[in-house]
Amino acid sequence: MVSILSFMPKTRPRRQEHYRWMREGTPNFDDRVFKHLKELEVIAKRDVKYVYITTPISNVIEEMASSHRSLLVLSTGKFAGLVTAMSVVNYLGGGELYGIVEKRHSYNIYSALRDEPVESIMVKNPVYVYVDEGINEALSRMVLYGAGILPVLNRRGEVYGILTEHDFVSYLAGLVAFGAKVRDHMSRPVVVIPTGSSLKKASETMVYHGFRRLPVVEDSVVIGIITAVDLVRFFSPPGIFERSISGDIREILETPVDEIMSRDLATVHPEDDLTVAVKTMLSRNVSSVLVVDEHGVLEGILTERDVLYAILAPK
Repeated sequence: MVSILSFMPKTRPRRQEHYRWMREGTPNFDDRVFKHLKELEVIAKRDVKYVYITTPISNVIEEMASSHRSLLVLSTGKFAGLVTAMSVVNYLGGGELYGIVEKRHSYNIYSALRDEPVESIMVKNPVYVYVDEGINEALSRMVLYGAGILPVLNRRGEVYGILTEHDFVSYLAGLVAFGAKVRDHMSRPVVVIPTGSSLKKASETMVYHGFRRLPVVEDSVVIGIITAVDLVRFFSPPGIFERSISGDIREILETPVDEIMSRDLATVHPEDDLTVAVKTMLSRNVSSVLVVDEHGVLEGILTERDVLYAILAPK
């Protein structure tokens, strides 16, 4: 059984693992991958959801809560930045952006959501790719920078489309090597949070480690999972205003994770074939599966990024 980490201030965030797929500074991709991919302008999603730099954060959260983990941000019709579920988690208690809520809004949730523009929390210089640069370059940037979402632009700086890890995993699912085991590609150790922990602690843990999902454990057994999207939905208006009596976000952040975590877990076993895990992800429409033993004890986690690396550079 692998070790499991709970949040501790002295624990360092996990080092980015994409460097293991590099050789002399360039990803060493398996050439067979590119035989199964069309040109970038063909596979980039064109139905892009976007907001403007002046859009209130409350509107952004409502849009995200409907199923979009990330939104592109525009200014005068040009690409200006990216706002993700983790941006929202950072702002609403998880990281340095929480200082805006503290100093500018005096912890008032109504003001923090309705009066603050998305420009304050968006990623202003995200990784992107030009549509004429091709698949190889898109995959290289996604892997080298650990980017789960990649805006696709034209040379005028206008949005052409968007690519995600999920898109590539879906396209390349058939290339998962037969016989590859989940245990050979899962991530470990796993950062977890104990049952009964507050949303504040969950938010801080996500931001500190850079993970948008946290298994919730009780006596080493996983009983649920909380994600950045779960937190976004929890803070989505008008429901969040109905939950708050005082309007003080600190009161809301004391809510136990058990109240919003999902108990419907997508799980696999360490000895399962990797194709089983991929089919589970795609059929359940989830971005990760928990790896547990026969007693439900958490052994690891397998994410879309892990699968993508397994396809691009099989061991």
